[in-house]
Amino acid sequence: MKEIKIAVDNLSLSYGKNRALKDITMNIRDKRVIAFIGPSGCGKSTFLRTLNRMNDLIDNVRIEGKVYIEDVDIYEPSIDVVNLRKKVGMVFQKSNLFPKSIFDNIAFGPKLNGINDKNVLMETVERTCQQSAIWDEVKDRLHEPALSLSGGQQQRLCIARALAVEPEIILMDEPASALDPLSTAKVEELIHELKQNYTIVIVTHNMQQAARVSDFTAFFYMGELIEYDKTTKIFTNPANKQTEDYVTGRFG
Repeated sequence: MKEIKIAVDNLSLSYGKNRALKDITMNIRDKRVIAFIGPSGCGKSTFLRTLNRMNDLIDNVRIEGKVYIEDVDIYEPSIDVVNLRKKVGMVFQKSNLFPKSIFDNIAFGPKLNGINDKNVLMETVERTCQQSAIWDEVKDRLHEPALSLSGGQQQRLCIARALAVEPEIILMDEPASALDPLSTAKVEELIHELKQNYTIVIVTHNMQQAARVSDFTAFFYMGELIEYDKTTKIFTNPANKQTEDYVTGRFG
């Protein structure tokens, strides 16, 4: 059995008096794809962001409970959040590229971590672009603006940039929601390939996408984790009536 990469124990999160997440407990296995599904506002993106402490950036947030990554509680005061976010990369719904060249977007993270050797940076750019299935499209354009790429290419470049700092876990918050079907298919293929080396957690509104790309699926509703199981079970034989109603389209 694959080891547990992330263990969440009784996690709750409040924005002021509003309790957005309620007593969530779950284990995420290494080198698996886990999809979070549920209606808008159910807490799935908020929960995703607890896994690399992105919610720390929001005022008036209170978090209770524990999140362990390989037995280390990431909310311990001694944790270096910069190192945590290096280990737990993030790809957002809308590509958030810098107004720099394709090369400089990917090299940004390694440079921040003290790598300035041009050969090493070039190797990193090539490796991550190949991992992100975009190398053939950009190899002759590395010094052109990243923002000149198409939406689908920009999103794959964001994935390359996340990989450049050598994370172990990749969080994806609706990475294909703004993309056309062809670009979406490329991102899904990419997720399938990347799970050979990374643990991937993806938030998606698209249930067909969750069924296609994930090994396990978690269904959230009103800040609660309703059901978490193998994806095939969630979509064909869920244990909970609410889950069944959601995946069959009766509500949501």
